[in-house]
Amino acid sequence: MDFFAQQARVRGSSRRLVALFVLAVIAIVATIDAVVWISMGHHPVDGEAAASNLPLLITSSAVVLAGIGLSSLFRIMSLSGGGKTVAESVGAVPVPPDTREPQLRQLRNVIEEVAIAAGVPVPDIYLMPDEPGINAFAAGYSASDAAVCVTQGCLDNLSRDELQGVIAHEFSHVLNGDMRLNIRLMGLLFGILVLAIVGRRVIWFGSGRSSRRDGGGGQVWMIGLALIVVGYIGYFFARLIQAAVARSRESLADASAVQFTRQTDGIAGALKKIAILSEGSELQVANKQEVAHMLFGEAGKFNALFATHPPLLQRIRALEPGFREEELTPLAASLQRAGEAPPAAAVAAGKPGTPQGVPGVAMPPALPAVLAGAVVAGDMAAVPRFQRAAAVHQAMPDTLTTAVQQPESALAVVLALATSEEAELQPVQRRIVADAFGDDVQQAVQTMAGELATLPPIARLPLAALAFPALKQLPEGRQQTLLGALDALVRADGKVDLNEYCLARLLRMQLQEARQPSRTPIDGLKKLPACRDSAILVCAIVAAGGCSAEANARRAWLLAMQHAFPGEAIEWSPPPAAWQAPFERALGDLDGLMPVAKELLIQSLLAAISADGEVSVEEAELLRVICASLHCPVPA
Repeated sequence: MDFFAQQARVRGSSRRLVALFVLAVIAIVATIDAVVWISMGHHPVDGEAAASNLPLLITSSAVVLAGIGLSSLFRIMSLSGGGKTVAESVGAVPVPPDTREPQLRQLRNVIEEVAIAAGVPVPDIYLMPDEPGINAFAAGYSASDAAVCVTQGCLDNLSRDELQGVIAHEFSHVLNGDMRLNIRLMGLLFGILVLAIVGRRVIWFGSGRSSRRDGGGGQVWMIGLALIVVGYIGYFFARLIQAAVARSRESLADASAVQFTRQTDGIAGALKKIAILSEGSELQVANKQEVAHMLFGEAGKFNALFATHPPLLQRIRALEPGFREEELTPLAASLQRAGEAPPAAAVAAGKPGTPQGVPGVAMPPALPAVLAGAVVAGDMAAVPRFQRAAAVHQAMPDTLTTAVQQPESALAVVLALATSEEAELQPVQRRIVADAFGDDVQQAVQTMAGELATLPPIARLPLAALAFPALKQLPEGRQQTLLGALDALVRADGKVDLNEYCLARLLRMQLQEARQPSRTPIDGLKKLPACRDSAILVCAIVAAGGCSAEANARRAWLLAMQHAFPGEAIEWSPPPAAWQAPFERALGDLDGLMPVAKELLIQSLLAAISADGEVSVEEAELLRVICASLHCPVPA
């Protein structure tokens, strides 16, 4: 998927949204000013009258602007908790990590595989249990605080491939930076609608004054009515803005999902079922319009002006150009026949691959032996992204995937990932863990270290991604202790192993962003030449990390420089021995790049990594850390 181009489009949508919102607010302020002026008995007869009423207009404008601005800010701040706050606002409930319910287990498996494929931590998973329609959304400020929410209708009506297509669509919003824009839209809509709410209060107050016959009630009532009318008219146009912004992104998200899963049947099948089933994608929750712009399908019955998505048939034809509407009829008949079959038979008929110990959970068919061998060997370069993620997920021992579901055992797994296999270092590292957490945790870490002996190297960071939702539940003090212990384990031998550093850096950054999601950096404006020194250093560290000989590292670095700064003569300088602090400062600088510049940098890094024709686990993990630091997905 063209993440960088889509991120640039989202920025353009944000600018248009701000411009349209400013125009709407100006129109609202002008209308309220006119009503206040007339209701107070003032008329622009001459210049002196107009000048004498200037303080009244300034006060009126200031009150309206403050009301809209503060209301929008209040709503956005109320969503500062990130994706889980948005999910809970529509009545969604979290899916337990250790659930044994077949449908929920399948949902977790699909979301975990998509997260591994995208190179992001597993998001919080929510379900809207009382919603029979087929719908879903992703919310949050960044991948570190994202929540993916699906309706019960998705679980009841979609096959595994179709559910996978829907989830991939939602992950494209996570990766493209749409989620922050979605939260802003929620705040702006609320800010305009609050005028109508205030208007109703003002009318009530004016009616009370009239009943007391103390005068002024009619004027207050007129102002209140104006606030109601203008508030709803403003909300009408804000909904138009909401719909226009959403429609422009949904088609791109469909295309991104296809590029992500490498098949159209899944997402196209989900859209066809929305068209066929009576519930469609409609939601029952009262505040559904507030989240309409972030859903997979329409929130309910709609006028074409307010449609937040392109028409269903148009979306289907974009995925399957030869599709005809008549094809829905036999599909509807087959669904009806399937619905008449016994539930167990229906599960077995279309969902092969039930894992041992979880009856009825639909898993993908067995992967080819070459995939399994590629996982064990760590040579996954030729394997498509989604199949690679599924293979890595299946290669993880059940004891480890179970352990990362709970905060304390997930903590032990992550500490075990940072421990060395060298016998002389183990007593020192055991003491570090015992000093930080006690002997019980130290014993658990030893046990988990034994389990990790069978884990393919390529699965190390994906396992940490699975542990992330549980680690977020740890108290902040315990999270800080964990990060300090990880740093101490990494430096126990006086040198920094690349794998250990990547693990510690990734968790530190993601946990910090999860604690304060609204402070996640937004897209920068800098071009690559403005960050020349940082780009040179990062490329040198990547080149040196993938090559044992300096001559080979220099060659890889030169290839990166040809991509980043073509035609320029730049002198090679090996990275410093203590490279970690300069590296992290450079990543902070590069995170301020505009999307197109980030794309150029990533392509330059790929040129350095592939210079020797191989991609090592260390190179792959370092690239994952760099992409996470730049808030962009790992390239395919």
